[in-house]
Amino acid sequence: MNKKYDLIVIGTGAAGIISAIVAARKGKKVLLLEKLPRIASKLKATGGGRCNLTNTLSNEDFMSRFGRDGRFMQDALRAFDHVALRKFFKDIGVETHAPDGYRIFPTSHSSATILSALESEIQDLKIELICSQKVEKLLYEDSAISGVSTNERTFNAPNVIVATGGLGYPALGAEGDGYKLASELGHRITQLHPAMMPLKTKEAWVKNCRADTIAKVELRVALPKHKKLRANGDLIFTNNGIRGPVVLDFAREVTPLLSKYSEVPLLLNLTKGMNEEQISKHLKEEVFKNPHARMFELVHTLLPEAISKELCILCDINPEDTNAKISGASRAKLIQTLAWTPLSVIGHDGFKMAMITRGGINLKEINPKTMQSKLIKGLYFCGEVMDLDGPCGGYNLQWSFASGALAGELYQ
Repeated sequence: MNKKYDLIVIGTGAAGIISAIVAARKGKKVLLLEKLPRIASKLKATGGGRCNLTNTLSNEDFMSRFGRDGRFMQDALRAFDHVALRKFFKDIGVETHAPDGYRIFPTSHSSATILSALESEIQDLKIELICSQKVEKLLYEDSAISGVSTNERTFNAPNVIVATGGLGYPALGAEGDGYKLASELGHRITQLHPAMMPLKTKEAWVKNCRADTIAKVELRVALPKHKKLRANGDLIFTNNGIRGPVVLDFAREVTPLLSKYSEVPLLLNLTKGMNEEQISKHLKEEVFKNPHARMFELVHTLLPEAISKELCILCDINPEDTNAKISGASRAKLIQTLAWTPLSVIGHDGFKMAMITRGGINLKEINPKTMQSKLIKGLYFCGEVMDLDGPCGGYNLQWSFASGALAGELYQ
């Protein structure tokens, strides 16, 4: 006879683990299932292993960073915001801090600290953990959940939490299992796109500029119907494109466009917001100071040397020439290019390099006050499996913890 549980949690990421802990603390008999041999593989890799847990923003500001669907997380954040998350970890022996006043890390700056504390809590609460168990089907009767079927056996429970994550980093177990499980029970899945990832460009000159990080870059999409799409932050050129915080954040807007267009034109302001008039005035002042300066040296007063040379070449200017040798048309083109540098995104490495997934289980079919399915009683969702994703900086991990904690309450 199969053992009876109050709750089965599928997936041992941040959302799944905390939902199991919250339920177990309420006296529920919990089974935690993981398809990999070990738990929390993606959590262990978060933030390059440093584990940026959350940030110090108010709930209102936090929700605004998720766009129009951000209000969905209002109840979850009200119950379990960054203050509650830090207290939770302090109570299980993990100290946290915000060294830059914004991003919150364990003081060890190691995800191993987080993982060790969570594993100890799982053991202390006598949560039954079974690894190498891939859930293949959700079981239900009369529109109510009754258990799950795995690759080896069947487990019964009146409550199931799906915390399987998205499609990002398949090497860490992400295969989109939750989407299949949910759709088989009637849930709609929105279009899925890789997000939070580097982007590849058509322009080859970027490979010559890999040594420098450009601060306070503004990125815009240069398509008539999408001109409102823009972002600000630090940018890094790569061997075949661009990355850095602003690119990771903006990728969620660009990857869906790449499914419609062969390339996505971007405009980059690399000069900390300076416009053409300000750039022109600055260069004139530099020429006045040093009339014999080479053109790349003049541009170098605004940008790193390698980029300065490449932008001169892009504008058909010999970087070694002085200002006196440059035509008015070439100078005007350089000023325009310094204000808005064109780049064309032509691809990416797909989900294998995506930290998160854009898209997921339709939010209209989930009760935001409980994280319970509106279609199947006793079925809950939390974390990345839902159609809600945010930028870099602890947003997605905080959302996973908050939604998982709310789901673990098992409100009916």
